[in-house]
Amino acid sequence: MSFQAYLDTVQTQTGKTVADFRILAAEKGLTKHGEIVKWLKAEFELGHGHATAVAGALLKPDAFKTPKADKVDAVFSGKKAMWRPLYEALLETVQGFGEDVDIAPTESYVSLLRGSKKFAIVQPGAGRLDLGIKRKDVEATQRFEAAGSWNSMVTHRVRITELAGVDAEVVEWLRAAYQAGD
Repeated sequence: MSFQAYLDTVQTQTGKTVADFRILAAEKGLTKHGEIVKWLKAEFELGHGHATAVAGALLKPDAFKTPKADKVDAVFSGKKAMWRPLYEALLETVQGFGEDVDIAPTESYVSLLRGSKKFAIVQPGAGRLDLGIKRKDVEATQRFEAAGSWNSMVTHRVRITELAGVDAEVVEWLRAAYQAGD
């Protein structure tokens, strides 16, 4: 789901625009992302993704106008640039799963989407690439550990420390997550 689609859904559900939420948040003195998300979820019964979109629109209105390619460039910049070829190869592989594969880059990672549903994330670091995969009701393994507090939007995490770290097993986990569409 695109950022604007999230905001459109929120407006349909609540009858409020981003400008309305900006006024209400200011009246409550809310200035931090986490507190805005918590307020939106509690007071307006928004899901996490929708509340995060509104909070982002309130705190960084211009950030969501940046083209996806520029955002991906920023995610894979500096010491994280070494992971860009692996990300590109991974993206090409998952795009082979179906024509509905899309990306949604943030400031620190890239979400892999099937239509509007996230099935994985790719987060580069200086020393490794973390791959989060959403597979509900699948037990964690030594390699595919529980995501835990690392990222609550996915269920499993695999830490890749070498460029050859995306093998057939990783691709099968990604394919299963894509097909499940949870």
